[in-house]
Amino acid sequence: MAAKRIALLSNPNSTGNLLQLPRIRSFCADHPDIFHYEVEHAEQIGEALKTIARVRPKLLVINGGDGTVQAALTELHNGGHFGSTRPPVAVLPNGKTNLIALDLGARGDPVDALKRFMDIARNDLGDHLVARELIALRCGSGEQRPVIGMFLGGAGLADTMLYCRHRIYPLGLPNGLSHFITAIAVIMRGLFGIKASFLPPAPAPLQVSGPNGGPINGRFALLAVTTLEKLLLGSQLRAGAGGGPLKMIAIEQRPGSLLRGLMDGLAGRFANRPLRGVHVEEANEISIEGESSSVILDGETFQASVGRPIHLSPASPLSFVRLAA
Repeated sequence: MAAKRIALLSNPNSTGNLLQLPRIRSFCADHPDIFHYEVEHAEQIGEALKTIARVRPKLLVINGGDGTVQAALTELHNGGHFGSTRPPVAVLPNGKTNLIALDLGARGDPVDALKRFMDIARNDLGDHLVARELIALRCGSGEQRPVIGMFLGGAGLADTMLYCRHRIYPLGLPNGLSHFITAIAVIMRGLFGIKASFLPPAPAPLQVSGPNGGPINGRFALLAVTTLEKLLLGSQLRAGAGGGPLKMIAIEQRPGSLLRGLMDGLAGRFANRPLRGVHVEEANEISIEGESSSVILDGETFQASVGRPIHLSPASPLSFVRLAA
């Protein structure tokens, strides 16, 4: 197949695509330099990338939520379809939360973002490329094929994400309102200790092992491990120099710890300064072990259990195209 300037991988089942995909299809039909491939299920992404590799794209654009991006990154890392010359990746703003797109400066209308990627691909990509470390997740020590992502939520954060997914999103409310209601529910449970069946469950005990000192044990309202520069609310993790590429924050399930962590988050940073009950670290390897506790890596749920911990380590970096904010 002849080389294409852009290959676009779309997931029609992504929430944003329910409205935007007809416009994106029309745009691609008017621009033959785009090779557009649609998948219905994550299991089809391997075959999609195998086909996309044959057109030798200058840029791979992913059109879907964070879960679609995670599945594509996993296949890029494990599949070997592009050999040693994997194309840079761009992400359209889509889906429910879009942490990855937000980190890469992609906001607003996805067709407008695709137009900007087209303009960038017509010239040298160098000025727009940024290297991003990736997280390799393995369930148990014997896992050979890791799942690749950029943001992991565990403990109370994972419970909250699942609560929003299963209890709030089905109400059909706008994303912003859904996230606001979820935040209020978390505050009622965490800061005020209110217990009710309509609120997220209390987090289960976890043991988190990182590089500094011994493991951290307890119940955590928030556990996040990421290689992204920006988190929800635009907050940044700054754990100081000398660590690894995995940035971790763990906030204990105590009102005072939650309040201190919330204030740091609203201030736009989680800083490396003494905050009781707030743990911020950078690591080369992290393990999470608990009794049937969920962790979510870019939309996909895994279970951390006693004797079969979740292992996190860096994967080989990948080049992404970042749009100017």
